[in-house]
Amino acid sequence: MTGNGIMNYRIIDKDRYYRKGVFRHFTEDAKCSMSMTARVDVTDLVRSSKERGKRFYLDFLYILTKVLNSREDYRMGYLWQTDELICYDTINPTQYVFHEDTETCTPVYSTYYEDYDMFYDNAQKDLEKAKMTGEYLLDAEAHPNWFDASYISWLSYDSFNIELPDGYLYFVPIVNWGRYREEDGRLMMPVTVRLNHAIADGFLTANVFRLLEQEMKHFCNDRVR
Repeated sequence: MTGNGIMNYRIIDKDRYYRKGVFRHFTEDAKCSMSMTARVDVTDLVRSSKERGKRFYLDFLYILTKVLNSREDYRMGYLWQTDELICYDTINPTQYVFHEDTETCTPVYSTYYEDYDMFYDNAQKDLEKAKMTGEYLLDAEAHPNWFDASYISWLSYDSFNIELPDGYLYFVPIVNWGRYREEDGRLMMPVTVRLNHAIADGFLTANVFRLLEQEMKHFCNDRVR
């Protein structure tokens, strides 16, 4: 998975889909999404980022994007025009730049690269470029395989929920995270994962947090000086 932002996907045979029954129920009988908030220990990642002179935010964004690309369940999509369930080859993060003067945000469409240095450099350039404009510049139609990755920098919150209209089959993940804070000597950060119930259940949602913890550990160990 090299990551070039191109929207490549394969169509899922819904009759052979391993979540066939669940998918039918939550796309026909009870259309809904689910969100889960948990605190993630980012102590080692914060330390690693500081030691390497890197931005913790971009390091976490890379790890998050790598995790969501590691399993097909997190790369699902829906083509309403043809009523087709699809799986994207790659999903990419939509970052956000906050403008202090207008107190508004600009979406930033970054591309996922499995190569860390390539991802980091390009994502940082995307942010700097977006700071030059105060426009909203949302273009979701041209970026169907981009997922929302939003940092709520003003608060270390305890819960967070995003509501989408009933019946709207939006399968790409939405992930938010807030400020980390010290708890019992560790730095704990709230992370919220929203997934459509048709393609994910409690296990798959909770699994994102488990994978984040594993990937952060591998990331820090691989970059020990």
